[in-house]
Amino acid sequence: MLRITTHNTKRRSSQSSSQAKIDKIIHQLTTEHRGSIHNRNVILSVEDIRSVCMMAREAFLAQPMCIEVKEPLCVVGDIHGQFDDLLRIFDYNNCPSSRRFLFLGDYVDRGKNSIEVIVLLMCYKLRYPDNLYMLRGNHESEVLNMHYGFYDECKRRYTIKLFKTFVDCYNCMPVAAVISNRIFCCHGGLSPDLSTIEDINHLERPAQIPVKGLLCDLMWSDPENIFGWGKNNRGVSVTFGRDIVERFIRNHDFDLIVRAHQVVEEGFEFFAKRQLITLFSAPNYCGEFDNAGATMNLNSDLKISFHVFSPKIGGRAITNIITVAGPQVRIRNLQSMPTENQPGLGEQLLRYKTRETKKQ
Repeated sequence: MLRITTHNTKRRSSQSSSQAKIDKIIHQLTTEHRGSIHNRNVILSVEDIRSVCMMAREAFLAQPMCIEVKEPLCVVGDIHGQFDDLLRIFDYNNCPSSRRFLFLGDYVDRGKNSIEVIVLLMCYKLRYPDNLYMLRGNHESEVLNMHYGFYDECKRRYTIKLFKTFVDCYNCMPVAAVISNRIFCCHGGLSPDLSTIEDINHLERPAQIPVKGLLCDLMWSDPENIFGWGKNNRGVSVTFGRDIVERFIRNHDFDLIVRAHQVVEEGFEFFAKRQLITLFSAPNYCGEFDNAGATMNLNSDLKISFHVFSPKIGGRAITNIITVAGPQVRIRNLQSMPTENQPGLGEQLLRYKTRETKKQ
């Protein structure tokens, strides 16, 4: 009995030490960045970042590939390294210490502070595991990181070895979620290989994103005004029409699909008679698009509202929050803006995959 008590005491001491380290990093990330005149990068030690990644990796592996989440909660779309905007989201919605969040992926690439974004979210995941859930997006990929900025950011600010640590971590992330048995969530969209939710849970980890198949589609596919399945202009995955959405919802007794992956002008956009929502949470994306960002909030009755964050005007962040009731609001038909619509990207991914296979 004495040995067990000693062992438990050591375990509690280790947990307490880990929590203190995570709290310190959270404090550093949420105060130093705001406190600087030019919102400078937050300098974290390589050891702290690596420790967070390793703990987060284990936390992700402890979850199924399709996680179950309960309402009430806030759903967040693409962030893409826009750390200021992530902090704005937490400022308005409260932090995960008192509010539940589901993030749909694409934490890194394109923006200036991808490291701050993904480290803060992983810290919150570790500190409040029942209040913050992270799904994998198509940019949680070593291949895309080499082209869209995260690799360069890690190399410039830290080391290539640390970049590999991030890759090892998000190769283990869940890829889908179901909210209160009624709402299906993923980063990209549906797949012709998706028959049951258990198909998702049978996907193996750790895994790179393949060039086709279920895992690829969940992070890459897009809705389109077609009938059935179509070819995706991105060069990867597929597109799917309203009939596919309606069939999926009917077969699984869902009410709604929520996904991210595409820039939409107002931060959110309906499709298929409001049975699918595209959510994008990075306003003024890349400093090039005058788009708003939005978060989706579900209350305990599963009623939906959206908080729309205006883009920065004249260098000043305008937190003009517009709350609208989901079922009642009338939304004009918006044109989705392009993201990685690069012909040939699929072949590029395929070449990379073949090269990696030969190495193994």
